[in-house]
Amino acid sequence: MTKPVLQEPSFLILTALAAGPQHGYGIMTDVASISGDRIKLRAGTLYAALDRLRSDGIIDVDREEVVDGRLRRYYKLTQTGIAVLDEEVSRMRANVKVAARRLRTLAAGAS
Repeated sequence: MTKPVLQEPSFLILTALAAGPQHGYGIMTDVASISGDRIKLRAGTLYAALDRLRSDGIIDVDREEVVDGRLRRYYKLTQTGIAVLDEEVSRMRANVKVAARRLRTLAAGAS
């Protein structure tokens, strides 16, 4: 049985965390930046995804700190998370390779 494919928001969250531990707002802004503002996570969506990724052992809490009287929790990739992201990148590269080859063949035939 194959592992489930990451949904794009989860993939982008893991990509953001590959740069190092980040708190929720930092992840939201990084995801928007990575996606060219195509994906803008809302707080509810982000924290539901973070909870799921954490329960799956893909991310964990790096540290917590209080800033302006509010708790700020930083998340990080686990070793499992690094492997999951690496596998997803490999899967996507393979798909891109096939798509690019087919587009070249299509373009050559259209000439």
